[in-house]
Amino acid sequence: MHRRIPFAMATLLALFILPAAGQDTPAPAQGDFIIRNFKFESGEVLPELKLHYRTLGTPRRDASGTVRNAVLILHGTGGSGAGFLSDQFAGSLFKTGQLLDATTHFIILPDGIGHGQSSKPSNGLRARFPRYGYTDMVTAQYRLLTEGLGINHLRLVMGTSMGGMHTWLWGEKYPDFMDALMPLASLPVQIAGRNRMMRRMVIDSIRNDPEWNNGEYKTQPRGLVSAIYTLLFMTSSPLQWQKQSPTRDAADQFFDNLVRNQLSRTDANDMLYAFDASRDYDPAPALERIKAVLLAINSADDQVNPPELGILEREIKRVKRGRYILIPVSDQTRGHGTHSLPALWKQHLAELLKESGES
Repeated sequence: MHRRIPFAMATLLALFILPAAGQDTPAPAQGDFIIRNFKFESGEVLPELKLHYRTLGTPRRDASGTVRNAVLILHGTGGSGAGFLSDQFAGSLFKTGQLLDATTHFIILPDGIGHGQSSKPSNGLRARFPRYGYTDMVTAQYRLLTEGLGINHLRLVMGTSMGGMHTWLWGEKYPDFMDALMPLASLPVQIAGRNRMMRRMVIDSIRNDPEWNNGEYKTQPRGLVSAIYTLLFMTSSPLQWQKQSPTRDAADQFFDNLVRNQLSRTDANDMLYAFDASRDYDPAPALERIKAVLLAINSADDQVNPPELGILEREIKRVKRGRYILIPVSDQTRGHGTHSLPALWKQHLAELLKESGES
């Protein structure tokens, strides 16, 4: 059995409130939802799975008791829901009068399994932590919403990178649960080609390092550095990096700072698990199941999902109410990281909300 923590009780368990995300934005609350004996797709069972989350606003129900204003926003690999509280993101979307105004919407920002303050390998189990996948992560998110927060409907599901991939899965697994879907920086097919190879570089750099010691290292293994090298190139923006480091010495300093900063906040087991989790991602066979209005947004300088593959153009035709936008390269885009710059795509979000029923 799991322990259901209703929203009111979960709020009490939060114990603290984060600073306001931006001017005129309500301060987000934090909480933990505990699921007892969570069974993973692998068959492994975790006696207590903790999902940490942040919320802004208050759920509002119609006469039938259906929640009409809930918005679920899902983060990328290695991130957490806290990343959406920056002024760059929250300031563009959550302020009074903005598209996802937190005074009129109920915004839910969970930390996925293995990320942020949710249960993860570095909490103590290390490589004995269950080998979770994207299906497990989405299932746990659904249970958080329905059992923990009492949410029975979503106005919108959106996500960035890994969160974008989760958004496709949400549309397939729970097709009647939401009005609209907006996956950012993702493709609706099994991870293959260069994308899979780069993930293998991350995984193998850690797993094949003797210092990893089957996850029982006392200090971070050297293989973590190589894994971070790969991550940096996966998410890089050639145009922006050239602008930020136009000389050899500037490039060396920029690179050293990037690696140092990433190392300071990364655990090898957590990173290994997070990249391995994408192995079960494959929404392609069930795209026709998606019922909600869907708008997929990618950027032309995204090296993880390069447009020349033609995948999104091909697969979006199978989504009944789906379409896609490709943001061209500009001085404002940031490669894969364009997904976290609402200023570049919020006009398309406005169109999606209007198309899916919001006046």
